Amino acid sequence: MRILRNYILKECLVPFIVSMLLLNSVFLLGSLVRLTNLVINKGVALSTIGEAFLWYIPMLVGYTLPIACMISIIIAFSRMSADNEIIAIRASGVHLGRILFAICVLGVLMSLVAFIFNDRIVPHAHHRQRVLLKQLGVKNPTALLEPGMFVDAFEGQILFIHKIDGNKFYNITIYQPQEDGPTRTIIARQGEFTPIPGTDKIKLKLIDGTSDEPGGENSNSFYKLNFDTYFMTLDFSKKDDKIKKKPKSMSLKELRAEQERLERLMIEDSRIRTEFYRKITWSFAPFFFMVLGFPIAVITHRREKSANILLAVMCVVIYYLLTLGCEALASKGGMDPAWIMWMPDIVAGLAALILNYRCVS
Repeated sequence: MRILRNYILKECLVPFIVSMLLLNSVFLLGSLVRLTNLVINKGVALSTIGEAFLWYIPMLVGYTLPIACMISIIIAFSRMSADNEIIAIRASGVHLGRILFAICVLGVLMSLVAFIFNDRIVPHAHHRQRVLLKQLGVKNPTALLEPGMFVDAFEGQILFIHKIDGNKFYNITIYQPQEDGPTRTIIARQGEFTPIPGTDKIKLKLIDGTSDEPGGENSNSFYKLNFDTYFMTLDFSKKDDKIKKKPKSMSLKELRAEQERLERLMIEDSRIRTEFYRKITWSFAPFFFMVLGFPIAVITHRREKSANILLAVMCVVIYYLLTLGCEALASKGGMDPAWIMWMPDIVAGLAALILNYRCVS
């Protein structure tokens, strides 16, 4: 059994490494294009982009690790099944349940690795990326301006720009939230921005637009003001230089502490509890993916490899969609995260139980 176990581990190791490399490379290519644009068009230092690129890798591993586990199991056992090695193993008196038990142990170990990643490494990488973005804005504020995205990095301003061409932009909307009244809105068809040397500010020249102006003594009303040219300054130097951690940047211990603090203040924030249980349940994905991959691969015949790979991809997509759906429901406070976040694992567990029962019996 020891020889067989080592042989199976060896068969799974190479597909796992190749899958991890390919999956992470594919996902990294998408972000590489955006980061390259910052270097070429925004003048961002290559060292800064390299650091951001490196911090993005651990965040991807949290997603690609379970997928690579399933792919490695399917490729290894599909090959063994196609070469009639599964039949030989059965003929030699080795029950498939013993192989399944070894895969379960390996799945537990991989889930432990995923738990460490989700609890320690991924939150740290997520927070370091936000800190890097803050530093990037201080060094080059114009790098934060991206078309088609809401930008809230500037003090008291939220920007949405449809198109940017060099230092010129087209169709910009600026929202200015008011503490004691409705949000002020400025809209311009085009304009241009110029960094102010030696400061964390950008000077905007707006052309052909409208702005909401306070209506006299009543701060809750505005009137529309049309303008041909309008100048304003965006300030990136926020008062609080220390970036507060978001739920995705917190470890389980920090999430628990934050939840207790909010409870003492009689504040209900479902995002904290949702993220707490998401980190836990997500860590079981490698285990369930490996246990699901085993029966899918064992029943493979020589001409069904591609069909089983497609079936595995469908399982991964369904699991992730279920997770995202449950996370959305829990974050909005519609359902208790303590049980709804376990739903994808329960579904995957039942499917694995049924398939493996039919496989080993």
